[in-house]
Amino acid sequence: MSHAVDEVPLTLEGRPPKTLGVLDQGALWANLGVSLLGFSGALFLLDPLGNAPLSLAAALAAAVVGSLIGTAMVGLSAIPGTRTGQPAMVLLRGLFGAKISYAPTVLNIVQMLGWGAFELWVIAKAATAIFGSVPYQVWVIVAGVLTTALTIWPLGSIRLLRRYVTVGVIVSLIWFGWFFLTEAQPQTGGSWTAFAPAVDYVIALSVSWVPMAADFARHSRSSRAAFAGVVGGYTLAQVACLGLGVYAVAMAGAGAVQADSTAVFAPFVAVPLGALFFGILVLRETDQSFANVYSTTVSLQNLMPRVDRRVFSVAIGILTVAIALVVDVTSYGAFLGVIGAVFVPMFAVLAVDYFLLGGSHRWNTAENAPSRWSMLVPWALGFVAYWLTTSTPTVAAWDGLWQSARELIGFTRQTWMNGALGAALVAAVVTLLIGWPRRRSSAR
Repeated sequence: MSHAVDEVPLTLEGRPPKTLGVLDQGALWANLGVSLLGFSGALFLLDPLGNAPLSLAAALAAAVVGSLIGTAMVGLSAIPGTRTGQPAMVLLRGLFGAKISYAPTVLNIVQMLGWGAFELWVIAKAATAIFGSVPYQVWVIVAGVLTTALTIWPLGSIRLLRRYVTVGVIVSLIWFGWFFLTEAQPQTGGSWTAFAPAVDYVIALSVSWVPMAADFARHSRSSRAAFAGVVGGYTLAQVACLGLGVYAVAMAGAGAVQADSTAVFAPFVAVPLGALFFGILVLRETDQSFANVYSTTVSLQNLMPRVDRRVFSVAIGILTVAIALVVDVTSYGAFLGVIGAVFVPMFAVLAVDYFLLGGSHRWNTAENAPSRWSMLVPWALGFVAYWLTTSTPTVAAWDGLWQSARELIGFTRQTWMNGALGAALVAAVVTLLIGWPRRRSSAR
């Protein structure tokens, strides 16, 4: 079989190959579920509100529940990509129409550029924890070049992950887990008071991948393989990552990790053969930057469908490196959280319209797909619901705005409320209210 058949077509006009099985999908999402800074995320899992620490049992339960809910959302958003063969932002033509789909596409490009640069920063910081004599800038450039190469051959890169990298990651996690369990003592005491905010935080970690799930699922052999790969692979990996993080934070010291999130790397390097196995995790982190840069590439193709994706890959790779070199990407994280909240209610609208309102039989992803302005209503209301109910802090001014909105309408956020679930529920219900009468009338 030729390379042209085995790889992603160069433009949107090409037919996407269906070569990824459940193991390919599972390996991809398992690797995406392990994040170097995900280890420091255990700090927020243990005490999401900053004043009500969870017990160890509550924290691990929140990791499992939040991961399952979040990955189910990601898995559902992957299925239309498998069935239509279209990437995520092109799928939005069927939801909003071609022209309106350009707005969320631009937002996705902005956030993926930010996440790509952030991942290069993480890789470079982690590499300097092992090889302190090599400058940060060198590691950023090396990681950027490797990321760009993976993006040019995306399906080959996924197969490479399954055959080699995933095995190394599993061995590394087991190695660190063994030493952490015997050498570290996580926090004791705590309660279940902040369980819902902890679940909210874990869901947010998972659903950040919603806008790109279809970019890879479009090459899956079946919808079942895509869904199972996402839910199974990502859930197992994220729970293991957060679990290790609980012990790593205890070893590094919560105060040190709070002051500098990269301080969590030290316990990994310190164990016997730690530099070797942590190096495997650092190398694996390039799949995160690869996924973000590749998603940026195919998102751009929704705007310019006839441009060779390799041109986009090189351009985005260079731009991502430049951002990581000159911008303080750590300050970009809160902004990315604000943008990410856009996509939870949006894909809830897509899921209801596609699966429950007959959209799968009429989904129009053509370049002239007519505008569907009514679908903006549930999306907007879901976005509002997210910020009214979430307990995850972002930017002080932004959080203050929504606190003022709660006071204006007399709404009190309860500790059990969950921003992602609240947004998805409101967006889904409003979509049903708008679309159900139309479906009944068309069925007569």
